[in-house]
Amino acid sequence: MMPRDGFPLSRTDAKVNAVSMTISEKIIASHAGLDRVIPGQLVECSVDLVLGNDITTPPAIVEFEKIGLPVFDREKIALVPDHFTPNKDIKSAELARMVRDFAAKHRIKHYFEIGEMGIEHVLLPEKGLVGPGQLVIGADSHTCTYGALNAFATGVGSTDMAAAMATGRTWFKVPSSVKVILTGSLPRWVGGKDVILHLIGQIGVDGALYQALEFAGGGVSALTMADRLTVANMAIEAGAKNGIFPYDQRTADFYSGKPAADFQPCQPDPGADYAREITIDLSRLEPLVARPHLPENVVPVSQLPDIAIDQVVIGSCTNGRLEDLAVAADILAGGRVRPGVRLIVIPGSQQVYLDALERGYIKTFIEAGAVVSTPTCGPCLGGHMGILAAGERAVATTNRNFRGRMGHVDSEVYLAGPAVAAASARLGKISSPGELGL
Repeated sequence: MMPRDGFPLSRTDAKVNAVSMTISEKIIASHAGLDRVIPGQLVECSVDLVLGNDITTPPAIVEFEKIGLPVFDREKIALVPDHFTPNKDIKSAELARMVRDFAAKHRIKHYFEIGEMGIEHVLLPEKGLVGPGQLVIGADSHTCTYGALNAFATGVGSTDMAAAMATGRTWFKVPSSVKVILTGSLPRWVGGKDVILHLIGQIGVDGALYQALEFAGGGVSALTMADRLTVANMAIEAGAKNGIFPYDQRTADFYSGKPAADFQPCQPDPGADYAREITIDLSRLEPLVARPHLPENVVPVSQLPDIAIDQVVIGSCTNGRLEDLAVAADILAGGRVRPGVRLIVIPGSQQVYLDALERGYIKTFIEAGAVVSTPTCGPCLGGHMGILAAGERAVATTNRNFRGRMGHVDSEVYLAGPAVAAASARLGKISSPGELGL
């Protein structure tokens, strides 16, 4: 049986029209021009934004030029060279120039580089370029970050990026959804990073493979937008296709004062079908870390023995927002980084850097003995600005701790939120703020 979009369905049209839909299903259906979709169905969708960076855009450009079409809409493409910039070597400079030349040739409106750039998944929400009800694809796995804003957002390969830049369309297999019910509120020094680490620790790095993690429940309102962006960012670390939050007053407040856009908030239908439900009581969480070499190796900091560290990184698309820097500055104020420990702080965007400067956070970091970098992905992917040597150990607010992720294959990365990262920098070992009497 064939639907009107030409792709086969896994069930009959009658069954499709009879079901209620999750948030992800509703957004996909609206962009496919269909009344209903179901998990497993193949659909072709229009896209609201196509994203690429300095690593993934160059191969997309090569494939795009083979198609022989102009870009479908110069205002619906965002190019952000953020991984190896400021350019760390000749090869990275050539990649950045390729993206720069492409953006100029096609008059891409949303091109951000040195001076106005940021880490892509911090910058785009900040600029109001992604939002509720939209369907966004990006040639970067952490594109799922925008689910915090009630958008269906997911990572794709460079070839799919190329096709979407030419046609404004892409294809999906509709994911089933896992409902994650949040209750209670977060204790002090516990944030979005601890929420998502707890979830990944429960279900594993393949626990939501090609599924949508849909967050719900009264605890959602207890999460700040920075918390939500962190949670959605790491949905991919649970194997998920995307993570997504409902639209609420906090979402509306986030867009206050931002440029107007064609946003259409989306909520799940009553009676929507979920593959399973998971409940997390936020009030029972404590500061967590993910031990090497997988994000699922989660343990409370309180249960760790003394583990000495060489480096701390606070930043990335996961925890490089102003709220994250505020937490770190609060813990570092009046203290010093432990001798022998390198603390690297990377604001997620120029605006975050400026706001942190005006609030005194940058001064606090420097007086504590940290170095503050221009916005960049840098050490997160083992690019630059903090590569680890053999045998070195780091605490990082980044999203992955695979073997060799931040440098030598014999180095180790422990993932944590900004509170644990800052406390660890002061004490020289993996620590919680409570160990500082805070």
